[in-house]
Amino acid sequence: MMNISILRIPDVKVFTSPKYSDNRGWFSESYNQKHFVESGIDVKFLQDNHSYSSNVGTVRGLHYQSPPYAQDKLVRVLRGAILDVAVDFRNGSPTKGQWVSAELSAMNGSQLFVPVGFLHGFITLEPDTEVAYKVSDFYSKECEGSVRWNDNDLGIDWGEYSEMAALSDKDAVAPFYKDVTSPFQY
Repeated sequence: MMNISILRIPDVKVFTSPKYSDNRGWFSESYNQKHFVESGIDVKFLQDNHSYSSNVGTVRGLHYQSPPYAQDKLVRVLRGAILDVAVDFRNGSPTKGQWVSAELSAMNGSQLFVPVGFLHGFITLEPDTEVAYKVSDFYSKECEGSVRWNDNDLGIDWGEYSEMAALSDKDAVAPFYKDVTSPFQY
């Protein structure tokens, strides 16, 4: 049975499935809808995404998709490791503006569930890192948004590799948190 860790913001959860090993290697069930529903997450995932980052310190985020294409995400690492971050972006939430993080790696097999209403981003901790994530709605360019990853108002601790951050052009000029109106309600 899957192990569930509740973080400081209880809507964000870490799921770790057991690995069954033998002389050939190991097997793990990375997603089972029944187990997720039993854990209180009744989400229908519609799209799978896969990213590759060659360098340590690659930052992707902080991103969100606004309604009507808002997305729950289930994030896991296929190769390498990341520090995965979720920021509560829901108006009226008692934890709005607060963040949680979890280290996800191919070795630990942990996955982060990021619900609708959260900013999401990660920094790579190892070279040649591949990240896969399921999302609950389709991508829409018109609904995409972002917030500056290293905004002082958020105070996210991105760890030792943040000084060497590699960003996309879009993420490098993302607006600051205080300049973005959240489209999400608690």
